[in-house]
Amino acid sequence: MVRQLWCAAALSAAASCALAQGTQSAFNPAVSLILQGTAASNSLDPKRFQLSGFAPSGGDVGPAPRSFSLGESELVVSSNIDPYFYGQVVAALTPDDKVEVEEAFFQTLQLGAGFTLKGGRFLSAAGYQNEIHQHAWDFQDASLPQKAFLGGKRTEDGVQLRWVAPTELLVELGAELGNGRSFPAADANKNGAGAWSLFGRLGGDLGTSTAWRTGLSYLRANPRDRVQDDFDSAGTPFTQSFTGRTSLWVGDVVIKTTTFKVQGEYFRRTEDGQLTHNAASGDYASSQSGWYLQGVWQFMPRWRVGYRYDALDHGSVTQGLGLAPANSPALLTDHNPTRNTVMVDWSLTEFSRLRLQLAADKSTAGVTNNQVLLQYIFSMGAHGAHSF
Repeated sequence: MVRQLWCAAALSAAASCALAQGTQSAFNPAVSLILQGTAASNSLDPKRFQLSGFAPSGGDVGPAPRSFSLGESELVVSSNIDPYFYGQVVAALTPDDKVEVEEAFFQTLQLGAGFTLKGGRFLSAAGYQNEIHQHAWDFQDASLPQKAFLGGKRTEDGVQLRWVAPTELLVELGAELGNGRSFPAADANKNGAGAWSLFGRLGGDLGTSTAWRTGLSYLRANPRDRVQDDFDSAGTPFTQSFTGRTSLWVGDVVIKTTTFKVQGEYFRRTEDGQLTHNAASGDYASSQSGWYLQGVWQFMPRWRVGYRYDALDHGSVTQGLGLAPANSPALLTDHNPTRNTVMVDWSLTEFSRLRLQLAADKSTAGVTNNQVLLQYIFSMGAHGAHSF
């Protein structure tokens, strides 16, 4: 398992496992397609979903739409470019008939001394789950803290440098520098970096069948005119924007056995700057946090069952505009969202998975959104192993 941990840390799973095992040697390039879809029931209209007390950050923050719908399918093309570089493109086919570039990066193969450099667009290494593609998650959607503080899924345009120590114990350090294209940053259309982050990880084995990994990440961004959609007490939609500084800490821990996995993350964010509301601006500052803990048990060879609890703490929010919470509920409502989620999934083979997920979601103040969801995930083509 130590080698698996090193594989996941030193390179991306697709690149490293290709090098370590030669699984993609027959494909130049390797091409795969992930198909996803859902059938969902929500007691609350998903269009009215809100993380009350937290900035609605765009991205994948809302629940799956009612009835039948396509999920985000992924087209993945990857290959060793030459003995020195690896390349990968992940195109997301969205339910509203758009094609988005989720990842498009190069990565060094022989930088040496334990260093790996990645450049282009990639999933940020802030926290644990954000680096994992959505189809490989243990639940259909992201946790509430990941939605509130990373917009559900955070990508970055920039460069990432990792270093893995030459030890049996996994010791990894890394840094990212980017333009700040996604939440909690905002594309500032300026020279230089809009966001940067640092991360460190430790991991190893406990006996012959248990592996662990823990990490700490810090993300710093300087959003300018970060627009957020909201609606007042009368249901009238409006937008407001934030300009200032945001700092986010993320701590994570993962423990795996052959049949059981425990995973958790803790987030803490502080922001200060200027809030613009109806053409008026004033000081704004917040200190908020959240966490989740989940466990998944493979009780039969093809069957798994899981439970997740996630919670957000509204913390302290101050603003100099004199706004009442009813006039800016997304930011000012003193509400601590929570959610309980259970799932059971069945994998006929390693290429197909069906999942039933039930949730009691108290993200929106004053209501509980009871959710029932069926999901399918099908994988076609050559697809590399996922990270630890």
